[in-house]
Amino acid sequence: QVQLVESGGGSVQTGESLRIACKFSGGIFRSGCMGWFRQAPGKEREGVANIAIEWSTTNYADSVKGRFMIAFDSAKNTLYLVMNRLSPEDTAMYYCAAVASRSSDDCYTLHWLDYEYWGLGTKVTVSS
Repeated sequence: QVQLVESGGGSVQTGESLRIACKFSGGIFRSGCMGWFRQAPGKEREGVANIAIEWSTTNYADSVKGRFMIAFDSAKNTLYLVMNRLSPEDTAMYYCAAVASRSSDDCYTLHWLDYEYWGLGTKVTVSS
């Protein structure tokens, strides 16, 4: 059974950095997509970044381009999101997710509803 467990969330000040991680277990992903999503109180879940498992190509939401970086360490089976120059608008619950049944070609277009496996989330709070 595939399990995803996020860690590394916390409270930081505006302008600071944070790295969150998502440990995968129970399966090996050789194709498909992995991604980070976030949901702020009262708002819809939104995609932050995703990575194509086969080729490691990445996609980012416009709001985080140039500040966030997604990476997957296959040796550790862990997905990371490095977040720089954080602002209060980045405050949210951050979730990692994965989908194996779709082609890595589709990562750019997938909606969060297309993802099959989810972690429980890690909270990131940025204060001004």
